Amino acid sequence: MAEFTVALSDPETGTTYQLDVDDQDANRFMGRELGDEVDGSAVGLDGFTLELTGGSDAAGRPMRPDVRGVGTKSILTDGGVGYKPTRDGERKRITVRGREISDETAQINAKVSEHGSGEVADLLGESDDE
Repeated sequence: MAEFTVALSDPETGTTYQLDVDDQDANRFMGRELGDEVDGSAVGLDGFTLELTGGSDAAGRPMRPDVRGVGTKSILTDGGVGYKPTRDGERKRITVRGREISDETAQINAKVSEHGSGEVADLLGESDDE
């Protein structure tokens, strides 16, 4: 059974929400790749569209959009997701995860790309009105 933590950001307000997703809702993310759009009803936002922007597995290996598949791969990189060089020309071999979401993925990063009716905080039950 797949379980994810979805870090959902709302670009309009600059707020990020941590949501736990499991069972049938988690299956809506399976097989999708970074950059794909998902219906927001998977996290309780009916009428919204979410864009997948990143993620990581349980060991903390980041997903990279330039690595195909679901498995891990050791790549030589000079920067980008997973490594930030400290001087010019520095490269490093790092282990990263592919861009496809599988049951080994622990966290998914997403942003709201199309807003529906209502505010995100109100629909998720995290408004400050209390």
